[in-house]
Amino acid sequence: MLSHTEKAWASITFAGTRHSVSLLFAGEEAVEAGEVFIAALPDHEFAIAGQLVADAGVSEVDHRILPDPRLVVHCELLLLEDA
Repeated sequence: MLSHTEKAWASITFAGTRHSVSLLFAGEEAVEAGEVFIAALPDHEFAIAGQLVADAGVSEVDHRILPDPRLVVHCELLLLEDA
């Protein structure tokens, strides 16, 4: 994990947090795993006690092959408090 930020979020009916996460996948096998992560994230069923993941998606991808394979994935997640 390269970075993580968290910001309070609320609407008239819900409260929660918006998370921004940057992940580094370094090396050929890790890059392949990162590509699987990108494809799976939007439909993934999260199990986080007391939280509901209302939205999860990839906002940016930086993919490099040289000098070594690496993939940086920036994700945005909206977590709502589960009453």
